[in-house]
Amino acid sequence: MALNRTNSIIVVEALATGCVATTAMLTIHNACASTINLFGTDEQRATYLPRLCNLDIKASFCLTEPGSGSDAGSLQTRADFDTSTGEYVINGGKAFISGAGMSDLYLVMCREASGGISCLLVPLQSQGLSFGQVEKKMGWNCQPTRQVLFDAVRVPLANRLGAAGQGFKMAMNGLDGGRLSIGACSVGAAQACFEISVKYVKERRQFGKAISEQQATQFKLADMAGKISCSRLALRQAASLLDSGHPTATAQCAIAKKIATDFGFEVCNEALQLLGGYGYLKDYEVERYVRDCRVHQILEGTNEIMRHIVGRAIVAD
Repeated sequence: MALNRTNSIIVVEALATGCVATTAMLTIHNACASTINLFGTDEQRATYLPRLCNLDIKASFCLTEPGSGSDAGSLQTRADFDTSTGEYVINGGKAFISGAGMSDLYLVMCREASGGISCLLVPLQSQGLSFGQVEKKMGWNCQPTRQVLFDAVRVPLANRLGAAGQGFKMAMNGLDGGRLSIGACSVGAAQACFEISVKYVKERRQFGKAISEQQATQFKLADMAGKISCSRLALRQAASLLDSGHPTATAQCAIAKKIATDFGFEVCNEALQLLGGYGYLKDYEVERYVRDCRVHQILEGTNEIMRHIVGRAIVAD
């Protein structure tokens, strides 16, 4: 039986305490599988879902382009339908695609001649499909991030997911859940860093006593615990609303994503500070959580866009 969103973010948080980047990659893969499940035909589900769920094949979501980040609706990748062959011909490129070159299947948002955005399933072996260089990133280094390039890539009509022009709806539908997942990744990282910090300050002695006995240290730990608790509760409330189809779910997911990713990064960064010079060393792992979590304030919609979504909802009639 499928997990609902409320249960799934608990799993995501737990996984992220081990490795944030691996967990985040799994959530992207799962979002692709979920999109196929929600919008695909019976044949598409039968073809892809068993292998996606078993990780026999991996999937990547292709929305962002060099010229369209926050303004996702302005994407320029074209999909022109060739009536003589019954195929779509794709030209253009996507940027910052997690798993690019490693994934076996790409869910690609393309603009049709009508102006609408459709979602096409593009297999790795497609002729004309290529990839840019592996980006040198601050974090998320366990998986490749590259451009995905389309040079007259042909896919049959059967590879269109859902109806023509339904792609943008699919992308926006997946973003609410994606924002909760990335927030849960941040909370998992924060929890791991918090636990490392507590252990360290109890063992580290300065001026004749453990630094955990210093009130300043205790205040920092209290603030960190509060931020983790606040983030976790915000995520679970938003997930519950999303599961129930509540009309405020999108705004609440945006609120929760902003809170969890901001606070998550702050907790990880504070943990590094508590460990001092040791926090800057890879031996203690905190620096990895800091590097991996920073991007969460950017992807799945920047936190500035989250504020825009929430503010717009507040003043709407």
